[in-house]
Amino acid sequence: MDEEAERLVAALGNLTEGACAVAALIAFGERAIAPLRRFLLEGRPSTVYQPRRWAVQALGGLGAREVLMEYLTSLPPAADPQLRLAEEAVQNAAIREFLRWPGAETTAFLLGLSGNMMRAGLVEVFGKLRVVEAIPYLDRALEDDGTRLAAEEALVAIGAPAREALILSAITPLPKGDIETPSSLRRRQSALHVLAAIGIRREDWPRLGSLVLEEDPEIVTYSCMLAVKAGAVDGRDTVIARLIAISGKAPWFLQDDIVECLVAWFDTAQPAIQSEIERRMRAPEIARVRDQALRLLLRVRRRAQSEGQAGTRRPGEHSC
Repeated sequence: MDEEAERLVAALGNLTEGACAVAALIAFGERAIAPLRRFLLEGRPSTVYQPRRWAVQALGGLGAREVLMEYLTSLPPAADPQLRLAEEAVQNAAIREFLRWPGAETTAFLLGLSGNMMRAGLVEVFGKLRVVEAIPYLDRALEDDGTRLAAEEALVAIGAPAREALILSAITPLPKGDIETPSSLRRRQSALHVLAAIGIRREDWPRLGSLVLEEDPEIVTYSCMLAVKAGAVDGRDTVIARLIAISGKAPWFLQDDIVECLVAWFDTAQPAIQSEIERRMRAPEIARVRDQALRLLLRVRRRAQSEGQAGTRRPGEHSC
């Protein structure tokens, strides 16, 4: 037993010295791998997860891929919820170390892990390695609050190869024929958000067109954004009508997108916008002051007029 290596591994348990011990262990070389393996595989998980995470980082720096593979496939989940959450942080760190070894073997191993665990680390690594085979896994990750943002970033990184799966996800509420679950709705919202980032082809729009008739403002807004960006011709009046209809109840983070879409198609939307403004302006002053839709539509009209949009901008030319 190498006493110096054991001393350095023991230092991982000191929260004030552990981070420095990682660099020392990597500098120590291969003789540190065996005690690190014992520390990680034979040690007990703890709610204080930093020492085990430092051990993972040291093993990664030492190139001990096999030890990390053994760790990720051998330990049963902790029964205690707090211990389980802490150990997931260690697992995520171990998974991220595999970015050191891109290639078919790493991809196959990580895809094997994805069959029985949902981890933010897996989502991130699949995105950074642009693993097309992981698209179904990333689609499922859109339903989970802990992995959604990372899954969106990963799918954007993969880009066009994810488009077909995202379209299918966006138009598929679950369970079918019943009240949609909140997680399904969030998945579909995210799928549309990613599609807005990577873009769709004009021929894709007919499959998505019915989404503008849904009640959820996010689904409506993102699908309308896709129509404008794709330069869709069919259903343009419906898109404009739905944007105007939700303008009064859309949350703040959607309002700029609604404005941009209506400005982009102002040549077509102008009569409907003007009619709605005139109708709402007939309300009492107190109602006009509180009218979110009126404020938004007036903003659209000012933008279009100041930029000379009416009758001049082509559909989809303005980025939403």
